[in-house]
Amino acid sequence: MLERARQLSERLKFDPAKAGLGWWLAAINVSIVLVVVGGISFSAIGMLRDLADEQGKARVQLAGAMAREDLRRLGEDAVTAAHVLADRPTLQRLVAEDNPEALELFLRRFCQTEAINACAVFQGSSLLAQAGETLPWNEIVTASAEQGESFLAAPSGSASAVVGAGASFGEGKAARVYIVRDLDVQLARTLSQHVGLPIRLLNYRNFAAAPVDALTALHASGLADGHSAVQRITALDLYASSVPVFASTGEAIALIETRLPAAAIDQAAGHLARRLQVTALVLAVLAVLAGIMLGQMVAAPVRALTAAAVRLGEGDFSTSIPPGGAAEVGTLARTMEDMRGNLVDLTGTLRRREAEAQAVLSGIVEGVYAVDKNRTIRYLNPQAAHLLNVDTDGAVGRFCGDVLKPCDVNGRRPCDYDCPILHARTAGRAQSVERLQTSPGAARTTVIASSTMVDGLQVQVIRDETELEAVRRARDTVLANISHEFRTPLAAQLASIELLRDGLATLPPQQSAELVMSLERGTLRLTQLIDNLLESTRIESGQLSIRHQSVALAEILEDSRTLIGSLLVLRGQTLEVSLPHDLPHIDGDAMRLTQVFVNLLANASKFAPEGSVIRVGATAADDRVVTWVDDEGPGVPVEASTSIFERFRRSPDEEPEAGGLGLGLWIVKSIIDRHGGSIAAERSPENRTRFSINLPRDAPA
Repeated sequence: MLERARQLSERLKFDPAKAGLGWWLAAINVSIVLVVVGGISFSAIGMLRDLADEQGKARVQLAGAMAREDLRRLGEDAVTAAHVLADRPTLQRLVAEDNPEALELFLRRFCQTEAINACAVFQGSSLLAQAGETLPWNEIVTASAEQGESFLAAPSGSASAVVGAGASFGEGKAARVYIVRDLDVQLARTLSQHVGLPIRLLNYRNFAAAPVDALTALHASGLADGHSAVQRITALDLYASSVPVFASTGEAIALIETRLPAAAIDQAAGHLARRLQVTALVLAVLAVLAGIMLGQMVAAPVRALTAAAVRLGEGDFSTSIPPGGAAEVGTLARTMEDMRGNLVDLTGTLRRREAEAQAVLSGIVEGVYAVDKNRTIRYLNPQAAHLLNVDTDGAVGRFCGDVLKPCDVNGRRPCDYDCPILHARTAGRAQSVERLQTSPGAARTTVIASSTMVDGLQVQVIRDETELEAVRRARDTVLANISHEFRTPLAAQLASIELLRDGLATLPPQQSAELVMSLERGTLRLTQLIDNLLESTRIESGQLSIRHQSVALAEILEDSRTLIGSLLVLRGQTLEVSLPHDLPHIDGDAMRLTQVFVNLLANASKFAPEGSVIRVGATAADDRVVTWVDDEGPGVPVEASTSIFERFRRSPDEEPEAGGLGLGLWIVKSIIDRHGGSIAAERSPENRTRFSINLPRDAPA
């Protein structure tokens, strides 16, 4: 019994070498059909799901746009209602009679509708009467003054934003009536019924202060786009859109959030996908039957040709080639004899060309490697082996991703989803930037260009651009910092100039003076930024020279106080200078040392609290003068006490004002070093932030 079972097992065991051509052709045909049908089905299902996804996104986006249009019409209706109310003779008479009680009753009757939540009447800046919800009418009046008849506002302390309108009436248009509608839950329910999907109206003030949730990124994208944003929120299994609502002044007021359960879209897509799968299965079964029949028909004449070829391979060149079979088989038989004569010549030519290719590949600068269809490395030139830090013999025969070791992107290896080798097989050529972990703790930036597959091999050229990428990042960082820091004071100056221009004839002298001081501070800040950049260039190019002269520290501090006095006044800070009367002079450059203390005092002013005291002191020790600048700021972390003096290094903590370029302390240290001194950041015994400067004293004559 056991012997019969063993024999049956031997018969059932599949041996590829013993399988006939007919079965192979059938298997290949079936495999191709299965791959094609499966690929088409997979692609169709993917496209179907993509279309369903786009439909879901389009529905919520359209619903959000419709809701925003409804809000715009609400504003127009509010304008109409405001004008209707303003034209009521009764209203005008009650205002003229100065009868607040009757006026409030009249407004209460007018405001008791679904379209109006509150209304008010103002005489000049005085509130005569109001009805409906109690609102911060001063903010409403301000919004109307900024935006015109129709306005949107997000009053502080209010749970919802509002839309409304105002209209003037009476003699000289001195009186004004305001109509307000809350963007609340009731309005959201009405909008939901109109657009057919659930709607939420979010007050922008409340959104900005709310904790981060699954929809926060969506709303942030909508605000950044300025029109709308739509996403499928996987965590909540729904489609959602965010449509921002802005006032005419550009201020964000509210967010329209539209939701659609993803199950409604997925169910329809899943039904169609199942139908496609059933169709593909039926076609696959038919392909199997057809493949078996066709394989047997083609295989018979090929078997005879195969037997003759075997004998030729064994050296029996007298073997005749049977001419039967299809036209292609007969052509093959006639060609085989010609191939034998050409084989020797071709082999010699191929060997010469291989030697030439090896010489070329070994001489170029870039790394070159070749892979087969399974992306297994079959060739690696010395430059590639050096770049990848591997041995050539050890790399050949391994999967290319295991040799190159690309860094993961979002937790996934690029070989699995974004491989240039696979892209080149369909596009003809591909190129990508890869970060390779060629050694522990160091990743290199490379550019890999991949060609299409030829004769079962696919060649890739790899170029190391690690240093070039570092240079690009440094350049982009510097340019971005410079652009940002110049834009901030320029924008403030432009705003002050516009205010001065619009109010030259009406602004009180005190406000005009404040605007001029703002311009002065902005100009000083720009000047300081430009000076720091120029000074940085001089230091980097070695053009910074130090004059040695006898300098009084008190005079340097007095000049520094004059230069940053406006900054101290702006923040309400006080500068206390405490110097011994017998403090010796310093051997140094007065202008450069003034620049040092201007940078340190400006830095202290920026990080110290408003209304605090900045203290400067000094003492003499041997042949040195030690000076310090103390402030009541948060201080410098211990791990950053040295790195803050590096070029373009900014504070590791969030700065209370717009950050600088990260040059000030680097320039300070460079000047101090050229004086033969030293500078350190530490905590004083009184637990204040302290920058200590050690400078050589002036030698007596």
